[in-house]
Amino acid sequence: MEELLKFAPRPTGGGDMFQLLRDGQPRTRADLAAITGQARSTIAARIDLLMSAGLIAPAGEASSTGGRPPVTFAFSPEARIVLAVDLGATHARLAVTDLASNVLAETDAALAIADGPDVVLSWVADTGEKLVATTGRSLDDLVSVGVGLPGPVEHSSGRPINPPIMPAWDDVDVAGILQKRFNASVLVDNDVNIMALGEHRTAWPTVTDMLFVKVATGIGSGIIADGELRRGAQGAAGDIGHVAVPSAADVPCRCGNVGCLEAVASGQAVAAALAAAGLDATNSADVVTLVRGGDLTASQAVRQAGRDIGSVLAACVSLLNPSLIVIGGIVAEAGEHLIAGIREIVYQRSLPLATQHLRIVTSQARGQAGVLGASAMAVDHVLSPAAIDALIA
Repeated sequence: MEELLKFAPRPTGGGDMFQLLRDGQPRTRADLAAITGQARSTIAARIDLLMSAGLIAPAGEASSTGGRPPVTFAFSPEARIVLAVDLGATHARLAVTDLASNVLAETDAALAIADGPDVVLSWVADTGEKLVATTGRSLDDLVSVGVGLPGPVEHSSGRPINPPIMPAWDDVDVAGILQKRFNASVLVDNDVNIMALGEHRTAWPTVTDMLFVKVATGIGSGIIADGELRRGAQGAAGDIGHVAVPSAADVPCRCGNVGCLEAVASGQAVAAALAAAGLDATNSADVVTLVRGGDLTASQAVRQAGRDIGSVLAACVSLLNPSLIVIGGIVAEAGEHLIAGIREIVYQRSLPLATQHLRIVTSQARGQAGVLGASAMAVDHVLSPAAIDALIA
């Protein structure tokens, strides 16, 4: 109770009060009254409304200082479910989670985003329905869908905007199409943004300034600044794969420009270079297999890709001053070669002040980062103060 009283009392609605319970910590009516400054009768009424909506439940009794022990209340994340969708250039991963982003069921498959929105979104809807069924829940329990796409997305509308590797998707109403199938709110964002969000929430929740870098078929980054995901004016923030680098010279990029980082340092670019050298490599997974198998040429190529990526990240460090850079994507699974190359150049070219406490690490969430972030995005939307106020009004 003494810890709770450190909070200055502040007025709050039912939605704001619910945010105090989202951490899962059981609290009594008196605890909530002390934090919010609201009357006990107001607190009791709001607790009843939240319990009626299934969002909170009794969580046992607190210790008593005399008399009947007070009842505590806590968040019930199992009350509803969300569908999390992570779409990459050549893969798809879906998960059903509860409202605390705990994964209840998950599946993945090879799926080319270039097949177009009709094919891909139909597959997502069909597979999503089946996945929900495997959890023993119904679609009536599904309150939101979070989707990550491998290109710039206007987050407010859920529409891809001139995505370089998915031209058939430009301005497609992804949110609207999936809403018709699921009758639930749909949130859409860039795939690396949701990976950054997933990694941040699950592995580094106390880090306020962080970059997440995905190195796979393409290259991109998600920016966490002051604890929040930053998307930029048109949803293109963090698109480091299309920054020009000297090592790329006049190498053509699939975006239509020349000299992009992605053209020389992505998994696809490294695979193409290895194939030209006579090795059996057609994609990022092949590159990882060669490196893990001890192939010296592949290991050297991946380390050089790390150096090229590091040259761009050194500028990002000077601009954004993160305390953490997380490297994810399938190429990051090639071991220390990629991250060693990145560290070499970042620490060499960035000012000592910016790198004094900078850590560069591989992803802890790994392949789940995208679906965990998509879930978090969807959950944040349906559990926002405004959404909860509307639900219990």
